[in-house]
This record gives sequence, C-alpha cells and structure tokens, in this order.
Amino acid sequence: MNLYQKISELTNKGIPLVIVTVIEKLGDGPVEVGKKMILTKDHINYGTVGGGALEFQAIELCKELLKTRLSITKKYLLKEGKELKDSETLPMECGGIVTMFFDYIGPLETIYIFGAGHVGQALTNVLKTMNFHVKVIDNRDAVVNEFKGGDEVILSSFADYIETNEISENSFVIVTTPSHKYDYAVINKIIEKKIKLKYLGMICSHLKLKDFLNKTYAKFGKDVDLSNFYSPIGLDLGGGSPAEIAISIASEILAVHNNKPNHSHMRTSLFEGKDKYWE
Repeated sequence: MNLYQKISELTNKGIPLVIVTVIEKLGDGPVEVGKKMILTKDHINYGTVGGGALEFQAIELCKELLKTRLSITKKYLLKEGKELKDSETLPMECGGIVTMFFDYIGPLETIYIFGAGHVGQALTNVLKTMNFHVKVIDNRDAVVNEFKGGDEVILSSFADYIETNEISENSFVIVTTPSHKYDYAVINKIIEKKIKLKYLGMICSHLKLKDFLNKTYAKFGKDVDLSNFYSPIGLDLGGGSPAEIAISIASEILAVHNNKPNHSHMRTSLFEGKDKYWE
C-alpha cells in the first residue's frame, strides 16, 4: 500500500489522522526505523509499526491525539518489569527501545455553513485563510454552482443533510439560510438528534431570536441545552456588510476554539436578560 497516496486521499477529504513514524530503534524489537502507520478519526489504521503491544499502545495514543490535535514524540522500552527515564514500559521481552513520532494531520476544526449566500461566501473567504475544513450546504442549485472556496459545497435540503450525513461531534455550525423556517429546521434537527457541538450560531435580529426561542422552548421544553448556541451571532465589532459580519463570526469562532471567554459576544446581553426578551 502506498501510504503517502492514502495520506493525500484522506487529507483532501478533510479527514483528520495521525501518522506514526519509527524514528529510532536501539536493540531488539519487532519494527525497523522508517516504518509508518496511519490512524484516522474513525480509528481505521493503515500500515504497521510492528504489531503486538507496541502497535496497540501506538494506536491508543493516536486516539488521544486525534482529540487533542497535537503532535508528539514517544519512547517505548520493550522489556516488562524494567524502567527507563522518559519512556513507557511495554509488556514485551525484546529488550529494545523504540522511539516514534506521532504527527497529527488535519484541520483545526470542521465548520458547517448552512447557507451559501453572501454571508456564507464572505465567511468562507475568511475561514479558508486558516486551517479550517469548511463544508457549505444549500438547497439552491444556482447558488451552489457559483460558490467558491469551500472544501465541500453540497446541494441538499438543509435539514435533510443533517438527517442523512454525520455532523462531526464538537464541530462548529453556522446557520445563515435564506429563510427563518430553514434556520429553525436546521437547529431543531440538531437538537432532535442530540448532536454535541462546540458552537452553534444563527444570524438573526432580536425579534427573530425571541420568536425562535419561544418556539424552541415550546417544542423541546425549558431545559433544552442552548449553552453553545450563539445568537445574535458574532462578536460585537460593529458593521453590517457581509465582509464585516464574516469577520465578526470568524472572530467569535476563534475565541471559542481558543477558549478565550473574555470577549463581547452579541448573544451575551440577551442571555443575561432572558425574561426581558421572551416569555
């Protein structure tokens, strides 16, 4: 198998993965320097770094790195009952020392934009200057055909896309469709399927938000979890053009991604004064 071809195929699809490479071997062991293995976010592996306990531990570490999105070097002592500084001892009898480099390859985040209109296009232009994988969904054939820059631009009914495709856990979703009913349908479907997102943002006015929340509470109850729901969307930067709105949304995405809470989110005043804006 050509692992480099597989890496190219997976990264072109925006699939996160970890490449494991044996970079040093001292003494006996079941693998040679240069051997490689890939593990994808779906825990599918290609190639090998020796099998047995060594490969098992490598796969387990890959799973953690796919969550933390980090790259590290790890040293293993292949001798049960022995210890070596800065290394992990494995239940093996070879006696050698193997060092491997674990290289996370993939986007910072997957971002779904429901709506390929002016704001969706402007937001994609901003996000694609950074390492984000952007999927754009719209039900209008002409708009989809003219859209530029998305990693995936998909012609689909908005809620149907969520019903028939996996939305990655802890991803970011932006709702900017051409109609309130489509916006609500997208968010309702996310709530119904209990998809755990890091960020769910909807473009709206205060009146639209009041209407949405009243309908959402009526449908799902007052205990529905909206802790990661951002609406009105974006940081309070001012400006109303698609480009300015896009920068506001992208800034909020970065603040959430980087765990920086001390920013002026436009949703804050509404959620702090809940009873003032809806019943």
